[in-house]
Amino acid sequence: MAIWKRPVDLEALNEANRHTLMEALGIRITAVEDGALYGTLPVDARTRQPFGLLHGGASVALAETLGSVAANLAAEPGFVCMGLAINAHHLKTVRSGLVTGCATPVSIGRTIQVWDVTIRTGGQELVSTSRLTVVVREAR
Repeated sequence: MAIWKRPVDLEALNEANRHTLMEALGIRITAVEDGALYGTLPVDARTRQPFGLLHGGASVALAETLGSVAANLAAEPGFVCMGLAINAHHLKTVRSGLVTGCATPVSIGRTIQVWDVTIRTGGQELVSTSRLTVVVREAR
């Protein structure tokens, strides 16, 4: 059973990120399945820290983006989801290429949602894990 309560249009989701942090970092939503949302982040000059490694903050930006987009797609129409808390564990360094994140639900409630986000290299090595909690509020 699909968890999404709204139509899923990858082009529209990416267009909504124009002129935002997501566009500046090169984050793209790439796929949506019944229970997961995927996106990518390039590891380049925009997302590396001074030692030439993927910046942990960039990984967290990808995780919060994917979890927030997924939460909003899973919320009833007329409601919006906003990040409340996030934690992350950085497990592997990456110097270049493209990393892919996958957001999956832990709990989809009426007022709170919790999402797990894993980020992996192209070779499927685990780079980081995050857990995002969002609050669900009526849209104004």
